[in-house]
Amino acid sequence: MKYKTCVSIAENSADKIKKNLKEALKKSDYVEVRFDFLKTNEIPKTLKIIKKDIKKTVCTLRPKSEGGKFEGSEKERIAILKLIAEYNPFLLDVEFNTIKKNKDLAKYLKTTKTKLLISWHDFKKTPKFSELTNKMNQMVKFSDNVKIVTTAKSTDDSTRILQMYSKSGKSNLIAFAMGDSGKISRILCLYLGSPYTYVSLGKPVAPGQFSVDEMKKIIQIKIA
Repeated sequence: MKYKTCVSIAENSADKIKKNLKEALKKSDYVEVRFDFLKTNEIPKTLKIIKKDIKKTVCTLRPKSEGGKFEGSEKERIAILKLIAEYNPFLLDVEFNTIKKNKDLAKYLKTTKTKLLISWHDFKKTPKFSELTNKMNQMVKFSDNVKIVTTAKSTDDSTRILQMYSKSGKSNLIAFAMGDSGKISRILCLYLGSPYTYVSLGKPVAPGQFSVDEMKKIIQIKIA
């Protein structure tokens, strides 16, 4: 079995994203482009630049309330999410809280048949297992592709998030924990069924993230 990676790219210009995207896809199966690191006027240009690689791209526009960098209004962010959807990416990352509150967005993305990755993050802790499974059961109503990321303060936290795979059923679950105590979960999630794990080109984009080169050595496979 080939274990897959997704390089997170968080840059402040379309040209930097273009450069990093090319380098990342030489080493990784997928890339995640963090559109929230860009100024709004750079987003259309970036979409045109990455268009030919959009089938390998996870597109993310994270608001500040969800640990992201997007500073515009929520109305503006929703409009940009709809614009990204028109390019039909490999996955469009939409926060569970966003899609739950915005029925119009959910309806629109359903009509465009956009492949969604419904995500939820806890930047302070790893909740109880019952809370995590309840959250996942709500999330899969919107998409089979679900991402649940917590913060680990101990090995027990990492173990608890990884237990999610025993309840994932037919969904494509990506579940791991951030932080030093969660680093092991970024590796083990692959062996438990995660379609890929997030890595960086060098400097971590999220706490505890391995670089793609480190991950290649750890799982001892050739990533092409």
